[in-house]
Amino acid sequence: MGAELVLLHGFTQTGRSWQPVHRALAGRYRAVAPDLPGHGDFAGRPASFAACDAYLRALVRGSHTLVGYSMGGRIALHAALAPDAAVRRLVMIGASPGLEDPGERAARRTADDALAARIEAIGLEAFVREWGAQPLFAGMPRGVAELAHADRMRNAAAGLATALRGLGTGVMPSLWERLGELALPVELVVGERDEKFRSVAERMAWALPSARVHVVAGAGHAVQLEAPDAVVDVIVGERQRPH
Repeated sequence: MGAELVLLHGFTQTGRSWQPVHRALAGRYRAVAPDLPGHGDFAGRPASFAACDAYLRALVRGSHTLVGYSMGGRIALHAALAPDAAVRRLVMIGASPGLEDPGERAARRTADDALAARIEAIGLEAFVREWGAQPLFAGMPRGVAELAHADRMRNAAAGLATALRGLGTGVMPSLWERLGELALPVELVVGERDEKFRSVAERMAWALPSARVHVVAGAGHAVQLEAPDAVVDVIVGERQRPH
């Protein structure tokens, strides 16, 4: 596939969540936004970082810019660090390299397993309401929140549980010590109201050889939904980036 730009969604979303960014791109890139394992049309696909890497390699073979939001950002970072990766530039939105402390990772994995079981027990609709009510998404404009809810409802409870068990933060190995291996340009996008991930992005920028932090005024965690034009500005900005 001749895609120049690959867009990876977050947990509970689907590839359709990138439609506002697609519209703002206005055809300036050949872009693809796949459903990730456990989500949307791939609810039944095995979910692991190795499976995602193989899936992305089969989907896009040439050099490309890789953009990932939250869980999609973690997957994008793994893909960019893989041997012979064809990623020329990485954009991470509200994303992290993982949890450094083994005890914290183990606790998070236990919590993720419990949440996966809860998703299966209460069903998709009830879980989606709970997920959207988190403080992480507080302040999201009403129309944007409604679109996010509709996109989450394209999933299946079993698929989201599988994704959480295979791609959750508790399962992910810490990549903090590997950030120095990334010679390619990295753009770190965070919302002004997303204090947790602003701190993560600032720390990542110190560890990465070539990185910039972009704080989007007024936005929360889901910058690509709340301020798609700002995300496109970062993507298009690669043509003005000094080398």
